Amino acid sequence: MDDQYTVFLIGGDDNERAVFSLRDEGDDCHLRCEYRDNVIERSATDYFQALCDIRARLADEGLIPFCYGSSLNVYPSGMARDMGQGLKAYKLTLGEQVKMADLVNIFAEGPDVVPSSVERQERFFREWIAAL
Repeated sequence: MDDQYTVFLIGGDDNERAVFSLRDEGDDCHLRCEYRDNVIERSATDYFQALCDIRARLADEGLIPFCYGSSLNVYPSGMARDMGQGLKAYKLTLGEQVKMADLVNIFAEGPDVVPSSVERQERFFREWIAAL
C-alpha cells in the first residue's frame, strides 16, 4: 500500500497541511508525515498507532491533525486494528454500542471531528468502555 492523505493542521498557519504517506513494511505499518520543512516517520503494528506516535511529536509544536484519527470520540476496535491495519475506526457515543455506520477512515475529516490529544482520546475510549 502506498497511499497519501493531505490533512489540515490545527495550531499552524491558516490552511497549513501535512501529507501522510502510508507504506507496508512486512508486518509493520510505516507512516510518514511531511509538514513545513519537517518529516516525522513512525512504524507500528497498525496505522492508528503510528498516527498516535506522530501526533505526540506534533503536539510538541502545538499541532493537531484535523482528521478522525485525532478526534476525541474516535477509536478503532481490535478487529479494525488487526484485520484493517487500523485505517478505520469507530465514532463513539457514551453509553451506545457502535454500528457499521459509525466506521470512518482515520485520515478523513468531517464536521464532527473534535481535535484532541492522544491522552484525552485514550481516556474517552476508556470512559466509553466503562459506560457500556
